[in-house]
Parts: sequence; structure tokens; C-alpha cells
Amino acid sequence: MQTAIPFMQLRGGSSKGLFFKAEDLPTDKNERNRCLLLAMEGTTEGDPRQIDGLGGATSLTSKVAIVSKSITPEVGYRSADLDYLFVQVVVGKGKVSTAQTCGNILAGIVPFAIESGMIEATHPVTSARINIVNTGGICEVVVQTPNGQIETQGNAKVDGVPGTAAPIICNYLETVGSTCGALLPTGHAKDVIEGVEATCIDNGMPIVIMRARDFDLIGNETKEVLEANEPLRQQIEAIRLKAGHLMNLGDVKDQTIPKMCLMSPPEKGGVVNTRMFIPHVVHEAIGVLAAVSVATACVVPDTVINDKRGVMSYKLNTPNDRHSSLSIEHPSGEFTVNIEYEFVDSQIVIHKSGVIRTARLLSKGEVFIP
Repeated sequence: MQTAIPFMQLRGGSSKGLFFKAEDLPTDKNERNRCLLLAMEGTTEGDPRQIDGLGGATSLTSKVAIVSKSITPEVGYRSADLDYLFVQVVVGKGKVSTAQTCGNILAGIVPFAIESGMIEATHPVTSARINIVNTGGICEVVVQTPNGQIETQGNAKVDGVPGTAAPIICNYLETVGSTCGALLPTGHAKDVIEGVEATCIDNGMPIVIMRARDFDLIGNETKEVLEANEPLRQQIEAIRLKAGHLMNLGDVKDQTIPKMCLMSPPEKGGVVNTRMFIPHVVHEAIGVLAAVSVATACVVPDTVINDKRGVMSYKLNTPNDRHSSLSIEHPSGEFTVNIEYEFVDSQIVIHKSGVIRTARLLSKGEVFIP
């Protein structure tokens, strides 16, 4: 006999996943994770094809959002309307991870909450503050809801997604050091790890940024070329394992963070070109919070991106700067991040990181758990 669990499937940004109300899933974490594996892959033993489940056989389509009314105390900056727990199903491995969050899936949280009756839509927009349970960050999300109805048509373009749609504005308010405890968790804008100069940074997603040229790469190599380069992958993984300890993450052998970013000069008018290992395969685009962390490295002085040797086209910031709109290039296009910040006693303070995403409800009903 199978168990039916209500769900919705939404595309959020350049990812898609299953969305559940927390109350519809088991409260026991192990039993909950078992249900999610069965929903996505049809087995708890791991199936990279996910043939007996709803997953799309890639990490970008094997994501889960668990949503509830927020239990966060309503105290000033920390108040929230919704709690969002992100779960990454590790494709074919029979396990899940909650060590990170996902900004693409986050774009679908407010539409899901409206569709499921958790919050009420207002005219002309609906705004909600989301508590990102995985990291403790807060994101203010604004969805277009003319006449109290979710608008799906619009002119917002997300590279990696066909067509255009209504914009969803995501303003990240408390993401600095949300996983590692500090924006620069090693205490330095640059470190040398395994002989390679790197910037370890966390503005919502812990990442390690390195110059592609230091690996004898141009930086515009395809996903397939990079993944086929086994010596490169081994070298990057060795750096990642050491960086994990330096970034206060401990042993990251079985974790999906930190992500590893190869950067190179921009080719299409952006400020930097990227190739993101997440962490063992190459992202077809770039994750939302990974893009936010990369963009932040553009405004923090003396990082591998924003250094005085003119590696990038982006100029070293001055204490008079307050806002930057930064185009981050990736394999399938670009991702624009808006950052509001200031320098206090020569130290950068990040106030807000804003991105525009789109989302669409794909299906809803019941998923049957064997």
C-alpha cells in the first residue's frame, strides 16, 4: 500500500523541485528524509536515473522545499512570515543534504505559500519575509500579484530558462557569514591553499574562488570539458577539503559545501566570468547565492577578483561606493546581483543583496510513497 503526500512542483529560477508543507511530512527527520528520497528517486538505495520518482536526474532538478508559517520571534530585523528548509537530494547516492540552501528554489516559496493558502495575496504585489532555516538568513521576497492573483507573464529573463516571466524580487537581508560565521571566514581576503591563491567567502553560500589561469585554463571551457578533466577535479577537491577546515566547516568530504568557483576575465560585458563546481560537477549556470557571494567578492578589496593587479575589468572600490550592480557571467548567460554596502573603519559592511528571479507552478497533487 502506498502513502499519498500533497505536493507542488515549481520551477524557481534555473532549478525546479518539489514543495511540501511541513505539516504534511513526518516530524522525525530520518523518516522525513526517507519519504523525500522515495518521492524523488523511488528508492532509498540511490538511482541516478530517478526513474521511479519525480526527480529529473540532475542536481538542479532534485531539490525539495519544506515550508511552514514562521516560528521566528517577531523581533525587529529577524521577523519572518515563512520558514523555508531546503533539502538537496544527492542524485543516485541514497542520501539528502540540508547543509546548504538554494536561492533559486527560494523564488518559488511565496508563490507556493499563496497557492497552498498559507498566506493571502495582496494587490498589486505580495511581500513576505522568509527565514532560511538552513543558514538562518532572512530574505524579503516580492511577487507580482495584481488583483490578488499570481502573475506569471512578464519580461524578466533568467539565463538558463526559456522565455520570460514576471519578475520576483529577492532581497537578502541577513546572509553574511550565515554558514561560516563571517564574510571572510579565514580572516583574509586571499589565502594560498595547495599552492593556489584563493578567496574564501560566505555571503549566503560558502564558496572558494580561484583564477582559472592558475589551473592552465582560459575560463570559458564547457561543463563537459571541465568534468572530463580528472586531474583538475582531483586538484580542486584537494583544495576544497583543506578550505573546509579553514572556513570553519570541518571535514567537508561528504558535504556539498563549499562550492568551488573558477573565475576569469569577462567575455560578454560582465565583471567576471565563472565556472562553478557544485562541488563535484560543473553548474550549467550559477546558483543564486553563489552568484551573490561571487558578486560580493567583487566589492571586497584585495580578493582574487578585486585586486590591484587589474585581473578583472572591475575597478577597486573606494570608501565612497554604496551600491553596485554586478553582472556575473556563467556558462549559459549572466546573473545580475545588486549589492548595497558601505565601508566602516575601512571594513566593508554588506546591507542588502538583491536579485531578480522568476518562478512557475508546474504541477500539484499527491506523490505516492511506496
